[in-house]
Amino acid sequence: MIEADPDWIETRLVGARPRAMAALLRYFRDLDLAEEAYQEACLRALRHWPRNGPPRNAEAWLVMVGRNAALDQLRRRTRQTELPPGDAVPDQPDGPDLAERLDAADYRDDILRLLFICCHPELPATQQIALALRIVSGLPVERIARAFLVAPRAMEQRITRAKARIARAEIPFDTPGPVERAQRFAAVAAMIYLVFNEGYTDANPASERAALCDEAIRLARLLLRLFPAEPEMMGLLALMLIQHSRQAARFDAEGGPVLLEDQDRGRWNRAMIAEALAMLDKAMLHRRPGPYQIQAAIAALHARAARPEETDWAGIDRLYAALERHAPSPVVTLNRAVAVMKLQGAEAALEMVEPLRERLDGYFYLHGLRGALLRQLGRNDAAREAFSRAIALAGTAAEAAHIRRQLDGLRAGPEPG
Repeated sequence: MIEADPDWIETRLVGARPRAMAALLRYFRDLDLAEEAYQEACLRALRHWPRNGPPRNAEAWLVMVGRNAALDQLRRRTRQTELPPGDAVPDQPDGPDLAERLDAADYRDDILRLLFICCHPELPATQQIALALRIVSGLPVERIARAFLVAPRAMEQRITRAKARIARAEIPFDTPGPVERAQRFAAVAAMIYLVFNEGYTDANPASERAALCDEAIRLARLLLRLFPAEPEMMGLLALMLIQHSRQAARFDAEGGPVLLEDQDRGRWNRAMIAEALAMLDKAMLHRRPGPYQIQAAIAALHARAARPEETDWAGIDRLYAALERHAPSPVVTLNRAVAVMKLQGAEAALEMVEPLRERLDGYFYLHGLRGALLRQLGRNDAAREAFSRAIALAGTAAEAAHIRRQLDGLRAGPEPG
């Protein structure tokens, strides 16, 4: 008999969850039932694996045990209630060859479908993230609630509402065609990046919220293993790795944000950067540039500079211009204005920023950048007004503290351009 190590069991249960959940959802087309089936399979794994040893294919074992448990549950229900609609359960569940077919291409679409369901456009972003973390990643509701600073009951209600909307939407479960698969891929990539950004803004690297960065990277790696020829997923993974590589340098001891040019680059995670650069090079070989690849390329130019003054701002400006063509938005133009400031000065950058004020009036970074530019130009009253507006829009205490320091700096006069 082979003893199964408890750590190995936990690792396998966490790692198998997306594929097993996706397969169970395809069988039962019901999120709650699929989740209950997987939980039952995990409970049985915890009872049997330590005694009998790990199965050869843990994912197949979990799918079969979960499926059988759910079928038993449905049969018990039919004895107590009216029969369900004929399509509630497949007429011919997969046979004993299921384990051999787990690596078939259908399972790639199963996981893509599962993630796509979680980021359905009818759901607000907060529900998309919460549902993905619960259903795909299997994070406990209490942990998700801590990450979002809400009570567990409130998070449970948020997830329940999301499931109800999904049920009402009656999403088709057919295998997507090439065009629909591409659309789903884009939606899933956007959702994964949302998960990452939820963690990215937290100043405490040990917090539940900051751990969402690791979870987003894990999901991107999963998708890339299933779809190894998707350059945009390579670009997204490269982008997140580079951004995450700076985690130790992005905040000071008091939790205040440290600007990129002021960060201790010796604290950047070079292993993450090296992986990201290799990933980006591989993506570019496909010659299908997209927004994530371009953003990763911009981040790579920052990462390659040993010192801030060695940053290739002209290259960054060109990449932002490309990003404006691929995915135009006022936020992209706002970011490009920083490169323009470095190349042409504060006056040129301000000319680029001013037309964005109406569309980005509720955006913290617009007013923060305007304040910095106005301060460089010696227009202190206008800078003070912009910084005050930025503080009112700050999303975190660290952002507000950073702007307060800028206001304090106004007393010292304009910064050199």
